[in-house]
Amino acid sequence: MSRRILIAGLGTVLLFAAGCTNKKSVNPLANVGSKQPDKVLFDKAMDAMHHNRFDVARLTLQTLINTYPDSEFVARAKLAVGDSWYAEGGTAALAQAEQEYDDFETFFPNMPEAAEAQLKIANIHYQQMEKADRDFTHAKRAEDEYRKMILTYPDSKLVPEAKQRLLEVQEVLAEREFEIGRFYYLRESYQASEARLQSLIDRYPLYSRADEALYMLGQGYEGQIARVRNAPTCTAPGVPRGCAREQDKARVIADLTGRASKAYDEILTRYPIMDRSDDAKRRLEALKQPVPRPTKAAVAENKAEVASRRDATMGQRLLSVVKRGPDVSQASKVGEPSLVDTDPVAPTDIIRSEALGSANIGSKGEVGITVVKPEQPPAATTTTDTGTSSSQLPMGASPFGRTATNTSGTATNQADSNELTPNAAPDANELKPTNSGVDPTLPPPAQENEIHTAQASASDDSSTLASDKDISSSKKKKKKGLKKIIPF
Repeated sequence: MSRRILIAGLGTVLLFAAGCTNKKSVNPLANVGSKQPDKVLFDKAMDAMHHNRFDVARLTLQTLINTYPDSEFVARAKLAVGDSWYAEGGTAALAQAEQEYDDFETFFPNMPEAAEAQLKIANIHYQQMEKADRDFTHAKRAEDEYRKMILTYPDSKLVPEAKQRLLEVQEVLAEREFEIGRFYYLRESYQASEARLQSLIDRYPLYSRADEALYMLGQGYEGQIARVRNAPTCTAPGVPRGCAREQDKARVIADLTGRASKAYDEILTRYPIMDRSDDAKRRLEALKQPVPRPTKAAVAENKAEVASRRDATMGQRLLSVVKRGPDVSQASKVGEPSLVDTDPVAPTDIIRSEALGSANIGSKGEVGITVVKPEQPPAATTTTDTGTSSSQLPMGASPFGRTATNTSGTATNQADSNELTPNAAPDANELKPTNSGVDPTLPPPAQENEIHTAQASASDDSSTLASDKDISSSKKKKKKGLKKIIPF
């Protein structure tokens, strides 16, 4: 009996000793005992960082890296050094953190943490961004670093975060281009304004005020049309400096009308539910140009973009007065950011390749066009001016009649005198696809509605034109108060 009691007591002691084992000795990160010296140093450094003792953390991590170069914690230790500088903040500390993250990518390019290091480099410049009307160095660097992260590590789980940040950065850069273009537009420097606005539209199609930029671009073309009309007409043989021939003026007006129409068309087809769509439609009607209709896919895409944006609260507006960083609340939350820069448009590239040459035709002394050689036949002939004063015409309306677009995309003036009379806007039914070989004057067959319903349900939204109801029901209602004020 005493022997059984002794064995039972020994088993109880052993079980008690096993239950008292220190659970902290097992580390799930490395699956090794915590008594290993490299792991002890790493834990000590992490504890120091948790208590904001960044100098102690960096010293401990550097000791780990130098003493145990073959440790499995070296990679995490080098990344943690950058994290300590990043958490400390300040201009100098952030610069040092960027250098540490760059070194980590150099030494450990194939580790999953390399994408994290690249994202933090971009975040460093994101944090130092300033408002759109100030220095844009950090905004541009942030754009480059986010693009590098997305293109270098496309399979990383951090890519969605990088894309959203990139959209916010591009909103700031686009706002800067917009304000510069508006500055030149208000001073009637139309070529400089066109260079900025066209570059903005090409690079940042998800900009929250892209429709405003396109409308301003079209208004700039119409301003140049008015300037060409007011230029003196040459009556003597040749083309003396300071005047232009009537047929040359007609060609330039036709070209500018086509460019303005293209800008207004893009508003209606790409941004159909934004504020400037109605204004663009009116300008196309004034220019005697056809009014395009967007597809259902374009309406849905633009509706999602507008719905994803949020207005800044009153508190955020008040803080923006003293806040260093920009307001990115209007940045789109959907869509893909631009990952490649297009070539910027320079004002010198906008000088017309076919027009009135070295003659200064504007009040600002801008060179709008180049001389047409005498041996070249004019692109179109026009009737004589009816004598109507340009000041009596709406801005951008052409006294030379309706223009048409040739196969090369350049608008040419029609010589037919019948086109001098205003043409009515195209009927909405004319824009709908019709079956070839069917006489539109004949009454529709009895089963047409059934066929149309079947085709509409089977067709893709990308090719189906949206109805007026789809567009009007999707439009965002304008708010009262300051939102009603038009900036120009």
